[in-house]
Amino acid sequence: MRDSVLIIDLNDYTYEIQSRPDLFEKWIGGTGVAVQLLREHMDPKADPLGEENVIVFATGPFTPAYPLASKTVAMFKSPLTGNLGESHAGGRTATSIANAGYGAIVIKGASEKPVYLVIENEKVHFRDGRVLWGIEDSLIVGRIIAENESGRGIRTMMRIGGAGEKLVRYACVTTETYRHFGRLGLGAVFGSKRIKALIVRGRGKFLPSDPKRFREIYDEIYRTAIASDAMKKYHLLGTAENVIPLNELNSLPTRNLTSAKFEKAEEISGEALAEHNLGRRIACSHCPIACIHLAALRIPYENEPYFYKTIMVSYDYELIYALGSMLGVGSREGLLRLIHRVECYGLDAMSTGVCLAWATEALKRGILTRDHTIVELSFGDVDGYLKAIDYIYEQPNEFYRNLAMGVDHASDVYGGKDFALSFGGNEMPGYHTGHAAHIGFATGLRHSHLDSAGYSLDQKVTELTPQEAVDRLVAEECWRQVLSSLVVCFFARGVYKVDLISRAFEPLGVEVTEDDLVRTGEEIYREKLKLKLEMGFKPEDMRIPGRIFEIQSLRGKLDEDFIREAMNYYVRKVREMI
Repeated sequence: MRDSVLIIDLNDYTYEIQSRPDLFEKWIGGTGVAVQLLREHMDPKADPLGEENVIVFATGPFTPAYPLASKTVAMFKSPLTGNLGESHAGGRTATSIANAGYGAIVIKGASEKPVYLVIENEKVHFRDGRVLWGIEDSLIVGRIIAENESGRGIRTMMRIGGAGEKLVRYACVTTETYRHFGRLGLGAVFGSKRIKALIVRGRGKFLPSDPKRFREIYDEIYRTAIASDAMKKYHLLGTAENVIPLNELNSLPTRNLTSAKFEKAEEISGEALAEHNLGRRIACSHCPIACIHLAALRIPYENEPYFYKTIMVSYDYELIYALGSMLGVGSREGLLRLIHRVECYGLDAMSTGVCLAWATEALKRGILTRDHTIVELSFGDVDGYLKAIDYIYEQPNEFYRNLAMGVDHASDVYGGKDFALSFGGNEMPGYHTGHAAHIGFATGLRHSHLDSAGYSLDQKVTELTPQEAVDRLVAEECWRQVLSSLVVCFFARGVYKVDLISRAFEPLGVEVTEDDLVRTGEEIYREKLKLKLEMGFKPEDMRIPGRIFEIQSLRGKLDEDFIREAMNYYVRKVREMI
């Protein structure tokens, strides 16, 4: 297996390459390896925005061998939650890192001046980035670098916009043009280290140890992905397909979750976007599905009638929820304008939408005034939200400086805690399906719907005790540590089942049994949990927003005692596991 780790130190602009078969043989790759590298190179008590924070990018053993194994894990200390930060992105990043010869990249220290880094096989170039620093639009940054760096078609380009430079705690890192390390503030960590961009060019080749057997397994994965229903919905409409079903299930958070049903859901649904706005579909490297849907947004020139600038805007369910229903925005054009604005600044769309939804309700209730928000905020008012997004980036007053630190922090300062929709400091995903979804947000080690898919459990199982819900969610999260260590796309979890994964290792010259995989997933979960606790996470202090108990969901009104009992059981379970 690929076992080289590139370690870059920005303090003195040096780098070294280490061979670490011990890491990759025991911890697979991706999440499993990233946890160990973060532990080796970073003090858990480090300031997330200090030079002592460390960024790890890690790929898996199936990259670039098999289809749908083209995700990259980024791990760091989150400036949003103050503990473990983990974000996954597709695009070309994993393939480029693997073809450059690395299983993982570690970035330490902080540069004295803005830089952008170029990794080309065994060399690292520290480019002067001062001319790029201050360019707020990450799309423009990408175009400039693309014109000046070779490797089109084989390189990956990760970069930040203005939000990362301004240390907005939920700034993201954009890779290529339409994929993101979106959650938990990796963009702010880039900004704190004065990294404007990271480019990787890889020219290596992959050669299996058993080509004939490799071809058989490859074909099996490919056929399962394209010939079965396992991936069909992702190609047709993408995750935007979920808008109408979740709305019909009374599970689509709307207007800061004052409702779970949006009367304009059909207007911003995947079906409507595909029929009226879809420009094209694109795919991550080595993916036959092409789930990335791009809408064409026409913006008229102010003083030139019948002249338009056409922009391609990537959309999916989470963006539609956060900047659509959550803000009461029911026009597709308005929604796409909001998505484009957060894309330019390099903001996480989900956190931005939840922060603005909270601010809108706080203003309506008189907790905030126009002196705070500067602009009028009301649900459905796209122009007001566009200006507020500008202010989150510009931070013209104390209120926006606080809002740029997340809804948890802002509600600590101004009040409105009960309707500040975050779990563990991370803004809420778009699922109000029932108890399991919210328990999953609270107990998931990333506080993400992707940790344990509680929203799916709510839809499949009607009768669960609090203990059974926690046990099912933790078991699912343990298995997903295997997938995120491989690192395969979670959309392909119906393709990459345990028996296929075990067989897929064989042509690579590695023997891994099904029991080995399950056991390793549980070990990685425990290792990640321990690191999160060492960083300061206290599950017993988890705040559950009161709002979730007020609004009808798929499972009716949620029982506060049920969730409290589940959390108490989880706290005991955590102590037993470590």
